[in-house]
Amino acid sequence: MNRHRLPNAPVSAILGGKSQDSSRKELLPVIRSFLRKRPQFSLRGRLIVIFSLLLALVLGSFLIFTNLLVIKPTKERTIKDTLLATAMISERLDDYIDTQNQLSQRILSNRAIFSFGALTKKSQSEEALNQYRILSDIMFQAVGPSMNIRDIVIYGLKGEEVATYIGYEASPPLKPVLADFEWRRRLQTSAYVIHSGEGQPVSFIRSIIDINGTVYGYLSILMDDTDLRKLSDAGNLGSVYVMDDRDGLVIQSRSGDFAKDRGNIRPAAKEQGIYTDSQSHYIAYYKSSHTEWTVYTVIPRESVLGSVNSVRNIAVILFVSLTLFSFLYIYFTSKSLVLPIRKLRRQVLQISYSNLSLKTDSRLYNNEFFLFNEAFRELLDRLQSSIEREKLALHEEVMARNSALQAQIAPHFIHNVLYLISIAAQENRMNVVTEMCKHLSESLRYVVSSPYQHVTLRDEIEHTKHYLALIQQKYEDDLEWEIDMDPAAESILLPRLVIQPFVENCIEHAFEQTDPPWRIQIKIKLYNGLWAIEISDNGQGFAEEDIKRTLERIKAENSVEQPVKIGSMGIVNTVGRLELMYRNRLFFNMYNGENVGATIQIIASMTKDFY
Repeated sequence: MNRHRLPNAPVSAILGGKSQDSSRKELLPVIRSFLRKRPQFSLRGRLIVIFSLLLALVLGSFLIFTNLLVIKPTKERTIKDTLLATAMISERLDDYIDTQNQLSQRILSNRAIFSFGALTKKSQSEEALNQYRILSDIMFQAVGPSMNIRDIVIYGLKGEEVATYIGYEASPPLKPVLADFEWRRRLQTSAYVIHSGEGQPVSFIRSIIDINGTVYGYLSILMDDTDLRKLSDAGNLGSVYVMDDRDGLVIQSRSGDFAKDRGNIRPAAKEQGIYTDSQSHYIAYYKSSHTEWTVYTVIPRESVLGSVNSVRNIAVILFVSLTLFSFLYIYFTSKSLVLPIRKLRRQVLQISYSNLSLKTDSRLYNNEFFLFNEAFRELLDRLQSSIEREKLALHEEVMARNSALQAQIAPHFIHNVLYLISIAAQENRMNVVTEMCKHLSESLRYVVSSPYQHVTLRDEIEHTKHYLALIQQKYEDDLEWEIDMDPAAESILLPRLVIQPFVENCIEHAFEQTDPPWRIQIKIKLYNGLWAIEISDNGQGFAEEDIKRTLERIKAENSVEQPVKIGSMGIVNTVGRLELMYRNRLFFNMYNGENVGATIQIIASMTKDFY
């Protein structure tokens, strides 16, 4: 049993309150222990946390799986399809240009076109009409019945118009092409040039040249813008722009707005690729090595990632649905699991030492908690029986020990009083002997009557008065004593012979080296559920070694677990009997006064333990 030594202070200070410094000292350990405590989670909270972590792990794995195996491949496949569609438009344009190239070759393969020599625009004459008719026949034979071009124009060496296939409208001038050094060089090497002037149709131009490299004129096939636009709209991808090798616009799709998208179109750095512009549009491009045209496809991000977004939205919906369902499942599952435990816990908390009964909850029927409830109730029944047997055995042991301890006090007290009576008789003071015998009779009746029962403080004080009356016959006026008892404390119960041994100890040991008068003061106070006895004298006080040794002996001796040691007397004996009754509700202290004398303090609680 742990013992706390009280500070050396009077009863009023101890019962009345503590100083501010003492309160701070006691508050600091409480704060430290509170800060050291780990946060305690309920079983339901732990279940929710564990299930939430598992749910996060499963759903996180699901999202990773969806992103790696569904969303990412779908995105890559969509981008690849966009590039393929752009390449397909470029290939169709190449096929269309190849068709015009074949048409030009059919025209140039007719030897009659070289029969006129260098082609020039002639004045109105029979020769001019004959030239125009022959050239028209050559073009008609090459084109055939199908018409997928806008017109065919033959130019002279200086770029003047010589003949047209249809001639419904003015032909675009050729001089800007001949003025360009690069284009002129290509035309002289039998290569073709595709030219698209602003507000003019796209022209497929090549030289009318023989096998010797002699240039007779130029052939221009005017392409149909409608056919080109159909080719650019074939993919239904968005806005399609066809740019030539000089970044000039060749054709755009019906949905295109080149003025709007021109700033976001970059020159092609490689053959094909895809990038995003400032408006988060995907721009795929493909550069043809045949025509050197670059096809740009501008597609809104939503269109490119439409399938990806659909998969992502489905994944998000599944994620949210699974999360809500899982949390609801966790919530109700934990509730059904924890609720019976809480009910059982409330019933357990209602169990007291005097009532070890547990009510059976019928709503737990056909449930594992019902079986647990039954098993716990049977355990309480067995525990109740064991406690009753233990209480009976402990009661008998305590009564036997109390009887043994009290038996040590009575002979000692009687021996001292009889010795005093014998001295008075020898001095022939018969009145004193009579009075002392009367006080001794009352004291013996108090000691031997019902030794196993506790007495009140009033009875104990009356017995102490009888003892002091006997002792004062010896010391007469040299001994002064005062008893100050709170009337409310008269009914407090305690073992017999508690105060008198301490008074006897004062008389026998405290005044050996002190001049009279010798004073003994007994104060008994009751305050806020605590009662206190303070016995003071004006003697020489205790030696510090004796105080320490006595308190250590009390700690070692006075415990129910320790065997009874017949022969222990005085302070140790008295405190031992008090602790048999009050256990952890008792404080004992002894100390010397500031100037003279010693003080014994006994403080006990009538309701709760001190430690």
